[in-house]
Amino acid sequence: MSDEKQREPPPPTGELNRRTFFAKIGLGSLGIAAAGTAGFAYQFLSPNVLYEPSPIVNMGKPEAFAMDSVTMDSDSAIYVVHTAEGFFALSEICTHLGCMTVWNQELGIIKCPCHGSQFTQDGVVIAGPAPKPLPWFKTWVSDEGDLMVDRSTTIQPMEFLRV
Repeated sequence: MSDEKQREPPPPTGELNRRTFFAKIGLGSLGIAAAGTAGFAYQFLSPNVLYEPSPIVNMGKPEAFAMDSVTMDSDSAIYVVHTAEGFFALSEICTHLGCMTVWNQELGIIKCPCHGSQFTQDGVVIAGPAPKPLPWFKTWVSDEGDLMVDRSTTIQPMEFLRV
């Protein structure tokens, strides 16, 4: 028996020895790394698209706006103003730091609650740190008779839409 090497009997099935344990740990680590790489590759190859709402807003029928009124639409950040000269639309966003302004009916002014800027109903700065007036947006009547506002197109002040 001394000439013959004594061999260790193979482990019974289901029993885990050291070599099998480390092999499984290594394969598991490679599987996790491959899954992470596949995830990053999918994210890299999928399109990165930013979906934004349309800049063109349907404000409804012009008859719905009372004469000498300022109507605020918070969803689209627009003021629709109806004066004797006609309709126009102003941005609701303050030109100072981008806060949402508020129409004050009693004083007849647009106020910024953040830093105190004040604007006339035409968007002209009358007080506060705002560096420029509120921009006017392009306004027109659609074929169906609805008042439309394009938030992406600014126009010169005092360009009224007569309906």
